[in-house]
Amino acid sequence: MKKILMITTGGTIACKQTEDGLAPGLTPEELLSYIPAVKGICEVDTLQVCHLDSTNVTPAHWKIMAQAIEHHYDQYDGFVICHGTDTLAYTAAALSYMIQNSAKPIVITGAQKPIDMDVTDAKSNLLDSFIYAVDDASQNVNIVFDGKVIVGTRARKERSKSFDAFSSLNYPFTAVIQDGMLVRYIEEQPIAEPVHFYNEMSESVCTLKLIPGVKPDILSYLFENYNCIVIESFGVGGIPQSLVQTFYDEMKKWAGKGKYVVMTTQIAKEGSDMTVYEVGKKVKQDFNLIEAYDMSFEATITKLMWIMGIGALDYDTMRRLFYTRINHDILFAQRLEG
Repeated sequence: MKKILMITTGGTIACKQTEDGLAPGLTPEELLSYIPAVKGICEVDTLQVCHLDSTNVTPAHWKIMAQAIEHHYDQYDGFVICHGTDTLAYTAAALSYMIQNSAKPIVITGAQKPIDMDVTDAKSNLLDSFIYAVDDASQNVNIVFDGKVIVGTRARKERSKSFDAFSSLNYPFTAVIQDGMLVRYIEEQPIAEPVHFYNEMSESVCTLKLIPGVKPDILSYLFENYNCIVIESFGVGGIPQSLVQTFYDEMKKWAGKGKYVVMTTQIAKEGSDMTVYEVGKKVKQDFNLIEAYDMSFEATITKLMWIMGIGALDYDTMRRLFYTRINHDILFAQRLEG
């Protein structure tokens, strides 16, 4: 029987009702007591690394989770992380970059309702996560939620209350779990390389979500205070005319000084392509801009935090790392970038 380490971080799944609203309160052992069937699936040890509403999760907490897995990696066949849903997609993406080439499954799950409620998705989500974790073909970082398996870099929380809270963006669900049975849609190639852990994530990454009429002086502030700016543009990508002059001035001012801009889109599905329209094509060519294409926003942000956390990099190295496919995070860059 396989041995799985369950790591708890708080979240709705472990919440109790208080006079101020739901707050994490259940212990790992109490969580397991609600799924007695797990005893027939695997041996489970538990480790509580924090006890937070996931709104409060930061890169420092990702580091704690990654280090806990690294410390216990050789002792277990897989890992299940219980996490709040609000930032679960960010954590799944972050751990995909902090723990690469894991032949052992790292499963992240949570719930929309606390596990001690009469009507809850927590019991099925947690039990399904163990079913997935013990399967011989499971590997790398994945989310198990509402009977679906989502690659760690592809998830987006799209519903705030419904049990089917998460979608997989620009990539299919890799498997489903129904009535305790795991059915795979996509077979993974076995990982041959050794697992690699990274311990640093830079927090000098910010995002500018464009809105009609955004004032150009925001660009000067962001360039001054952050090393990496992700611009969430409209449609397939471009810079509004009202921002162009300031954008060019700032790009030239900070050239060669460790400042990076990455373009993405506010549209969840199908991705960016700045070469389609004039508002995007010229600015991309003039600065050889990096764009996220089909990557999720959560993966874009956390991948840049990982890259920037490595240390001082020249532009070509940073660009190469960004377009290196990790845990299925990007598909179209090689074709479009040549």
